[in-house]
Amino acid sequence: MGKSRLEAFSDGVIAIIITIMVLELKVPKGENIEALGPLIPVFLSYVLSFIYVGIYWNNHHHMLHTVQKVSGRILWANLHLLFWLSLFPFATGWMGENHFASAPSAFYGVVLLMAAIAYFVLQQTIIKSQGRESLLQKAIGSDWKGKSSPLIYIVAIFTAFWSHWISQGLYVTVALVWLVPDRRIEKVLAGKEG
Repeated sequence: MGKSRLEAFSDGVIAIIITIMVLELKVPKGENIEALGPLIPVFLSYVLSFIYVGIYWNNHHHMLHTVQKVSGRILWANLHLLFWLSLFPFATGWMGENHFASAPSAFYGVVLLMAAIAYFVLQQTIIKSQGRESLLQKAIGSDWKGKSSPLIYIVAIFTAFWSHWISQGLYVTVALVWLVPDRRIEKVLAGKEG
């Protein structure tokens, strides 16, 4: 099977995830600027989750450029990733509505951790199906960002019960690390074409 159907389905699910998250932003009751105050935590959690979903969409897009043929295992690994991404609106809403309280912040970290694990599983499934000399294997190399992110999430999950602000800082730190464009796959693909 070709990859276009997988890409289209994944893009559609991610678009729906973003739509659900933005629909959770409720219009304030009141006409003055102070009415926005209680919505700040909800808005900040939305911004963080929007960035995370964007990072996953961007990296997923690049990763699929290395795929020659889609197997059933790749389809299931992709659905596994989409499942965890689909929980972002719930985790985001719970965390924002409760002003970054400990339990919602920890749960948010669990969702981030599971999405990172699911992304790793998809990545490894693609490499296994394409062979050890696959473009993706060449591109990711040692993958320090991919290996360190889950460790930071685990620390942040437990830290949420001690200081939810430090926990949030760790989530933001991982997002900032991934915001820097990752050109590894583009370089490998350019070398293949050259």
